[in-house]
Amino acid sequence: MRITLLALIALFGLAAGPARADLHITRDHGGYVEEYKSKYKRIRDKGERVIIDGICNSACTLVFGIVPMNKICVTPKASLGFHLAYYDKAFTFGIKVTSSEGTSDLMSYYPDTVKDWIRRNGGLTTDMKKIKNGADLWKIVDPCPEEW
Repeated sequence: MRITLLALIALFGLAAGPARADLHITRDHGGYVEEYKSKYKRIRDKGERVIIDGICNSACTLVFGIVPMNKICVTPKASLGFHLAYYDKAFTFGIKVTSSEGTSDLMSYYPDTVKDWIRRNGGLTTDMKKIKNGADLWKIVDPCPEEW
């Protein structure tokens, strides 16, 4: 009886342990670069996974330069969007003004696979350049395995 009781306690202890929390991206249009850097560094440091299952545009794509690639995957619904960085419109009277420093910073985070895709598609511009599910996307990041 004593062994059974200890086994049950151990089983419940494991079940009540911390669960791995994955980031599931479904509709992220980006935002402030520094916020994304902090968020993705926390995810990386916790060893969490990122599943891109929809839109990941702009600053969202920094995930590829901060979280290890073996912790990121895409589903068939994944879509990535890249463009030049902009200054915060609060400081430019509501006008979109590109930032060469911000763009250089973004590019410095991207792995070569992302940089190569951007180059092959004419470089970053003010227009959003999108990459959807398929061979081009899989050159950057692996499709999600069934068990994810």
